[in-house]
Amino acid sequence: MKPLHKTLLAMTAAGLMTGFSVHAEKLHTIVLVHGAFADGTSSWEQVIPVLQSRHYEVITAQIPLTSLKDDVAVTERAIARAKGDVILVGHSWGGTVITQAGSDPRVKGLVYINAFAPSAGQSTAELVDSFPAASGSAKIVKGADGFLTLPASAIASDFAQDATPEAQNIVAITQVPIRAASFNEKVTKAAWQQKPSWFLVGSNDRMINPDLERAMAKKIRAHVTELPVSHVPMLYDPKNVARTIFKAVNITSGN
Repeated sequence: MKPLHKTLLAMTAAGLMTGFSVHAEKLHTIVLVHGAFADGTSSWEQVIPVLQSRHYEVITAQIPLTSLKDDVAVTERAIARAKGDVILVGHSWGGTVITQAGSDPRVKGLVYINAFAPSAGQSTAELVDSFPAASGSAKIVKGADGFLTLPASAIASDFAQDATPEAQNIVAITQVPIRAASFNEKVTKAAWQQKPSWFLVGSNDRMINPDLERAMAKKIRAHVTELPVSHVPMLYDPKNVARTIFKAVNITSGN
């Protein structure tokens, strides 16, 4: 027969392990969707380590920026790969993508980072046209192939003006052009109508009018954080971007 103290120690250890297992099962997978003029690495590489420090599984959806349909399909595949429940995070154009893809029943919350949040039957272009244009949008270049890019000078002055020159350079050389026609495609579903949402507004955004961001956040009844950051706060203030995502995780998991 085991001594009492060893029996109690074994019971305590078993209880701790059980508690850990239950906690682990509640951990969400965080799926990150980048926006236009970017890719999944340059957008999120500073945020990912902060998320992983809390032991969350993280997946980046490398969307091709060729059409809303194509981008949603890639995001849906990322959701399908995830373990358990999902928090879906979209930056900029990625907000339109998660608005459509977020209807998946495994998605428990939506996080918009300086992002578009269209209504069902609405296109991103219609949203943009509903407010005065942000200054940086005039610097977008349309190629003969119908794809849009941003010159390196515009990335430095209007897209990521608060990032380091090194980060601005990485964004410029890794940017993925977006098909202009994508902005005219209408979403058929608006996941924010059924799912809780969080919205980070960048008051120094020069690519999306901050007043439009505030209006969208109000429309979708999001939990709002506003920071004096550029269009890509992930590069300048990744910890506060992660905090916004953690808020979504905590509330949707009941913590």
